[in-house]
Amino acid sequence: MKVVIVGGVAGGMSAATRLRRQKEEAEIIVFEQGPHVSYANCGLPYHVGEVIPQESDLLLQTPQSLKNRFNLDVRVNTRVVKINAAEKTVEVKNLESQQNYIESYDSLILSTGAKPKIAQIEGAERAHVLRDVPDAVKIKALVDKGEVSSAAIIGAGFIGVELAENLRHRGIDTTLISSKDTILPQYDPEIIEPLQALLVENGINLELNANTTLIKERSLVLSSGKEIAADLVVMAVGVEADHSLAVAAGLKIGQAGGIWVDDQMRTSNPDIYAVGDAAEKTNSLTGQNQMIWLANLANRHGRLVADVIAGEKVSAKKAIGTGIIGAFGMAVAVTGLTETAAKANGIKHNVIHLHPGSHAGYYPGAERVSLKLLFDPESGKLLGAQGVGFDGVDKRIDVIATAIFAGLTVDDLMDLELAYAPPFGSAKDAINQAGYVGNNVLQGKTPNIQWYEVESAQQAGAVVIDVRTQGENQLGSIPNSVLIPVDELRNHISELIGKQVIVTCAVGQRGHTATQILRSQGIDVRNLDGGYTTWRSGMDARARAATK
Repeated sequence: MKVVIVGGVAGGMSAATRLRRQKEEAEIIVFEQGPHVSYANCGLPYHVGEVIPQESDLLLQTPQSLKNRFNLDVRVNTRVVKINAAEKTVEVKNLESQQNYIESYDSLILSTGAKPKIAQIEGAERAHVLRDVPDAVKIKALVDKGEVSSAAIIGAGFIGVELAENLRHRGIDTTLISSKDTILPQYDPEIIEPLQALLVENGINLELNANTTLIKERSLVLSSGKEIAADLVVMAVGVEADHSLAVAAGLKIGQAGGIWVDDQMRTSNPDIYAVGDAAEKTNSLTGQNQMIWLANLANRHGRLVADVIAGEKVSAKKAIGTGIIGAFGMAVAVTGLTETAAKANGIKHNVIHLHPGSHAGYYPGAERVSLKLLFDPESGKLLGAQGVGFDGVDKRIDVIATAIFAGLTVDDLMDLELAYAPPFGSAKDAINQAGYVGNNVLQGKTPNIQWYEVESAQQAGAVVIDVRTQGENQLGSIPNSVLIPVDELRNHISELIGKQVIVTCAVGQRGHTATQILRSQGIDVRNLDGGYTTWRSGMDARARAATK
């Protein structure tokens, strides 16, 4: 058995090492066009910021260490330039000697990854990209030499945000440019707004709904005509599957733009497999193929391909799409469908927001965890979740990701037994609370309304009743709302009979109580989901997007 793997890092090296454990006698060759075959791709921005100080800290394995432990033939600085599928050979170019040669295979694994998109902007050749270790080393060297006092990052996805944070850590005046309404458009606006506000608070300049038209020597120009100082420009507008080899070999490319694979990661050629960022994944919630750029999926599918080649009957699970990003101590995480994605795919859904504490409130250090859940309005099946906060976001999203994988419903969240002690959680954990809130909505006990629906409801005649205290109300309130604290609400029932009512509190909890009081009197009432906290975040995101 001779297996050739094109590309290392997560998918390629997982396949190589797993296959060696499965087949000691197999000949395994790994071709990597760069100087490093196994490195921490996700750590690159943190090397620029000196959070990961040494380049060597990014390198996980070397060709020699892989030879010693796994008897792998790893050839770096070597590019596969052509696949001859009919003859089961690849043409290989040694980038140091510039010599080409032919290598045969029984099975071929493509782990060519993704490559940065390059926007068609005048002067784009002056922009840097951040794909591999040499890119990070080059950017860091410019910063280390004191040649960079200002930077502009075109694109506000994961790489853009992480790099912006790390450049600020180095004292560089940094501008983050997004062509969308928000940074990180993978999230819904009211969820991402707290992170946007935190970036601005920490000195990062945000340019939203902005397009770059010209990159100059020490600045760039936006379509609005605004010129931004930038000794360093980094292009981070996204990535695309690096599948030129597959295209040239006549392999099927899917509708999402990646290499089409079946549930065993086999391409349209039965002897060729594809893993990692070059290959499409099937979304378990929409049933559609899509590109999901996650190292954990690359690792998992690399392992799976090795098992398939070794003769095991295994198949890939459909993907959920779980991710997290942090900056300046705040984390924002997502799993499954966002509200934006659910609407785009025509998937019926209910939405709830809640803002519990990361652990027991009486124990020092508790932080707010803002959660947003989507679930099927009939079955209650969980569809997705997002979270934002300074503590405990990751574990809550991981629990919900597991629940989605298991096919649980929002009601099931009420009954999950989760670890509790005052420093770590609450007797009613945030996850359990999400189940309680979701159950009330699913059972029709608490009809709700979303933050972006309030204005149109008011225009249609609904009255907003703020059931918080006078002191809370004075700190900020929904325009044209009426203050009636929840403890006084029963004394005002006669004033509300016959009206359409929206109740709001800080986070939705007192609003739930107010809703039950008013419903018992036959009043048409809805609770503002997530309360004033969610409404304020959504409106702030909307206002930020409109600012020029």
